Amino acid sequence: MSAAGSIVGRMDDRTRGRERLDELAPDLLARPDVAWKRMFGTEGLSVRGKVFAFAAHDGSLAVKLPTERIDELGLDRMVMGGRTMREWARVPLTDDVGRWRAITDDAHAFVDSITA
Repeated sequence: MSAAGSIVGRMDDRTRGRERLDELAPDLLARPDVAWKRMFGTEGLSVRGKVFAFAAHDGSLAVKLPTERIDELGLDRMVMGGRTMREWARVPLTDDVGRWRAITDDAHAFVDSITA
């Protein structure tokens, strides 16, 4: 694949990931203190100003969860700048929307509990 082709593929994945997050957003935004917020060069869903979910550049769903929950779900941890993020994980774009919804609900509950 050419460099241009790989860039287009990434943009398509990023767009699909954001579209899926947009599909989940109305139910989340109806909850108290939930809003969109900028983080890591994109917009994510936040509760009381703390982001709990966003569509990553590769289209995956990035979520903030307790480390033990990440392990239970078998998710890969996010790596940023060569550093593994302890409480941030990625849910692949290939996972179904129901899994995204359930994990986003978990992420909201976790961040809601630590920012109350």
